[in-house]
Amino acid sequence: MRASDAERERVAEALREAVAEGRLDMEEFEERLEAAYKARTHGELAPLVRDLPTPGERPLTPSPEASGGVDWPSRIGGEATSRGAFAFWGGFGRKGTWTVGRKFTAFAMWGGGDIDLREARFESAETVIRCFTIMGGMGVTVPPELSVRVRGFGLMGGFGDKATGEGTPGSPRVTVTGFALMGGIGVERKQRKAAKRGLGGTPRKELG
Repeated sequence: MRASDAERERVAEALREAVAEGRLDMEEFEERLEAAYKARTHGELAPLVRDLPTPGERPLTPSPEASGGVDWPSRIGGEATSRGAFAFWGGFGRKGTWTVGRKFTAFAMWGGGDIDLREARFESAETVIRCFTIMGGMGVTVPPELSVRVRGFGLMGGFGDKATGEGTPGSPRVTVTGFALMGGIGVERKQRKAAKRGLGGTPRKELG
């Protein structure tokens, strides 16, 4: 069905409110706004606001049960404790209850690294993790409840993408990207340790 000017304006208003609340960054807001004013049909408009609340409507907070036992709202927001990691002839590790930066960059050359997001907090609901390795290895571990996209590639190496998939309602969206040169980067899903013990979403602080 063809879209009207009023419908395009309602979508634009939803986008303006979303960027004011921090749900969209300016780059994504501008892209969606341009697409909204160019849209000719309802089918082109709907995806632009499908993940946003209606203007003036308070978004529903998914219960921990609906989110696979994870209280996502309590784990999104706050200042990042780490925005990157580096290893040269050695290794690094990020695990436990650390807070991932909106953009996190990791590099390993003749070394390795471990990035564990199972008990992590997130500075932003949209997170990009960039992994680069040269003749080294790196592993990214994510919980089953997290929304993940893997977009990296390997040259004379490998970049595992088996973890790509949607998470539970309200989960952050994490994009893992980068490249491996004569090395390997693996992204895999593993249960949270708290879930293995049957303790739901209660995180346990790990050392390391």
